[in-house]
Amino acid sequence: MEFVKIADSDKKNYMELLLIADEQEDMIEKYLCRGDMFALIDDGVKAVCVVTEEKPGVYEIKNIVTVPKFQRKGYGLRLMSFIVDYYKNSGGELYVGTGDCPFILRFYERCGFEKSHIVKNFFIDNYNHPMHENGKQLVDMIYLKRNL
Repeated sequence: MEFVKIADSDKKNYMELLLIADEQEDMIEKYLCRGDMFALIDDGVKAVCVVTEEKPGVYEIKNIVTVPKFQRKGYGLRLMSFIVDYYKNSGGELYVGTGDCPFILRFYERCGFEKSHIVKNFFIDNYNHPMHENGKQLVDMIYLKRNL
């Protein structure tokens, strides 16, 4: 198993996978060009993550996704652990935003994140169609934070 930083010129090759976690391509393009992208490789790509630096020492996970047939096998946890280690020398903060989905919120909490703040109507104001997770429409973005 290895972790690889993806070259800027290759990031769009992962668009289909990124669309699983963020289903609107123009939203992904807003952060893809300015973020670092990492892949967990284990006999092929198992998971990818895009992290942006929002201001000095403040990082945000914009997209993290595991290839569907490899979900619930620990790849997301391993990639998250790598991301935390990669940025820990910054001494800053790592944020992640998600919808109100208990399963996903528990995943981030298991990774050491705590609820930080909410951006009201984020999914309604920023997406061109209703976003749903487990049959529930997403409205607000819930941000979680972890100190590095």
